[in-house]
Amino acid sequence: MAHTLKKGGSNPVLVFWIIAGLVGFCLLPWYGIEDFFRFEWIVEGYPFDADYAPGAFLVAQGEKVWLTPLFIPLLMPFLVLRRGKSDPLYAKILILAGSFGFGWLIIQGFSIGIRGWNFGWMEAAFGELNDRQFGMGYGALICASAFLFILTQGIAARGAINGDVFVVSSIGGVVVIVTAFVFFPIAKMLTAAFITQDGGYSFFVFASKFFDDRLWGLGCLTGGRCGVAWNSLFLAVLVGFLTTVLGLFFALVVTRSGFRYKRVLRALTVLPVITPPFVIGLALILLFGLSGSVTVFFADLFGVQPTRWLYGMPGVLIAQTLAFTPIAFLVLIGVVEGVSPSMEEAAQTLRASKWQVFKTVSLPLMRPGLANAFLLGFIESMADFGNPLVLGGNFDVLSTEIFFAIVGAQYDQGKAAVLAMVLLSFTLGAFYAQRFWLGKKSYTTVSGKGDSGVHPHMPQALSIPVLMIALGWAAFTIVVYLMILYGSVVELWGVNNTLTFKHYVTAFSVRFEDEGIRWTGSAWNSFWTTLQIAGIAAPLTAIVGLITAYLLTRQTFAGKNAFEFGTMLSFAIPGTVIGVSYILAFNVPPIEITGTGIILVVSFIFRNMPVGVRAGIASMSQLDKSLDESSLTLGANSWQTFRRVILPLLRPAILAALVYSFVRAMTAISAVIFLVSAEYDMATSYIIGRVENNDYGLAIAYSTTLIFVMLSVVLAMQLIVGRINIGRRAASGPKGKT
Repeated sequence: MAHTLKKGGSNPVLVFWIIAGLVGFCLLPWYGIEDFFRFEWIVEGYPFDADYAPGAFLVAQGEKVWLTPLFIPLLMPFLVLRRGKSDPLYAKILILAGSFGFGWLIIQGFSIGIRGWNFGWMEAAFGELNDRQFGMGYGALICASAFLFILTQGIAARGAINGDVFVVSSIGGVVVIVTAFVFFPIAKMLTAAFITQDGGYSFFVFASKFFDDRLWGLGCLTGGRCGVAWNSLFLAVLVGFLTTVLGLFFALVVTRSGFRYKRVLRALTVLPVITPPFVIGLALILLFGLSGSVTVFFADLFGVQPTRWLYGMPGVLIAQTLAFTPIAFLVLIGVVEGVSPSMEEAAQTLRASKWQVFKTVSLPLMRPGLANAFLLGFIESMADFGNPLVLGGNFDVLSTEIFFAIVGAQYDQGKAAVLAMVLLSFTLGAFYAQRFWLGKKSYTTVSGKGDSGVHPHMPQALSIPVLMIALGWAAFTIVVYLMILYGSVVELWGVNNTLTFKHYVTAFSVRFEDEGIRWTGSAWNSFWTTLQIAGIAAPLTAIVGLITAYLLTRQTFAGKNAFEFGTMLSFAIPGTVIGVSYILAFNVPPIEITGTGIILVVSFIFRNMPVGVRAGIASMSQLDKSLDESSLTLGANSWQTFRRVILPLLRPAILAALVYSFVRAMTAISAVIFLVSAEYDMATSYIIGRVENNDYGLAIAYSTTLIFVMLSVVLAMQLIVGRINIGRRAASGPKGKT
């Protein structure tokens, strides 16, 4: 066959997917196995055991006969291997094979489940089915991927998007995975808003919950309490504004000032995002709570009664601003660095002052980054429930209401779905407001021409207040983390302050035996699991996010707005809703992954992907399209252009996506609570369990360990990815070094 393929000059990408489809159907376990990340099935009955058998083997044994039609689309592409792409049959055969194979997998997957037919009308039409099937495994996954990319090969051959296979395949791949892991589970969740007690559907059930006074009430205008929707909206706007301003200040200090300790400041801005949010809340309580050290100090100093001012909107606002400012910084640092120095030098040459240059040249070119930073801060505030849960008091927000509607005594999925729809409408409103503010202006600063110059420092009138605010916030961050560190080495936080390391010993003790190292600490299991899951999810999140950003900024295709909406949807939904929707959607075939490690990986990818998307869009908005055109003119294809031209200029965005996705996987709470299992217990669920048992010392010790581990990983990622160099930068080291 190899000789034939070579002689025919076949498309190697098409050959690869044909072989992949055959391997998936004929050699790999078709249905899901208990542990996706281990390969013990190779010695546990493969291929004769039905639990591990390939699809072709099952069909040959007379089992799972509904898989038989898949032979047809797997063999059809062989008909056009020797034909060129210009042959009309080439595109038609590939489209027919890909769509038939992929469509058949979807139809049989949703029609036949664990108990046979999934729909009563099918059983009435075809009779009782005496067999069953489980969720897809390695074989079905690879086979479905092969059908999908055979289909995109055919679509590209018909001339879609100038026949660019990489772009068409990327669009097709992202659309399918976003549909499967974002739209499908959210749709399953939101349909609960219309379900009546007898299992039917009614709009009046939805309306009664949507127009509830507790949701939209304006009692705060008359001395009462406002509805949770207004509370969430006002809080999110404040958090988005404050985090964007602080993130910009930190970015300016790091890139546009002569401050000597930039690396220390840069590390401090990352600290809050690598910390479980409820730990920051507990540290704030220890500082500013009713019996907090700062509160008691000032109460004694001025002879006043301590108050509970922290519990409510002030405390939540402080905690969220502390936690989400690093997100704005990670997005803005790449944008601020990406502004071309030559444009600022040109303005100075025309005798503009430093303030005029910053106001009229630098700041307007940062608008994409500012808009994206605000959007992410707004969405994060809307979706956060850890901080409001710890510090909210009587200040109710949408995320906590959703959480209690799901896990509380009421267990009202319909109410949770309605609240999620309101939250989604707010985040979409912010998304379109951002697009309106940016408009259709060009923010390109990096072109194919040679660039030179050094970024000018901020004007003195700006640098002094910026530096003071940044250093003040950094000092406050240090105090919070010192309190966290102190709480991990005392006997009982706030009661018995005797210094001890027993919490670390209990969590992370190690015993050396003849057989080797034995991890005897109670936290090791969740620790290694968390590292494994986060390590798998982070690069996948960055890859999907940056490819999506490339498609959104560099390509024009039908449905582009809906495509962008889908990539942001999962970020706009609280983690609690993501967790429950994933359980509802993926507890049964065709994607049956509840209780496995892969459901955690998938949830992290699509929960954190928007950060990579927004960071990539913000950075790519500054890269002139002439760079792409020059590469294509010189004979490179889109994949080579993306890999060799675009990616090297996106190092800040790559770093932002890697760092954020890794640390969020390590510190995520809301979705993890619903998705962990006995075998896959994550660090945050373990910590919450310690908090529920009033074992605060162990919980804080574990959290402190996570902080140091993640800080080390973040610094390592920064060294590996490197930084972008544009122009003459004296501090960048030897020439050519990145």
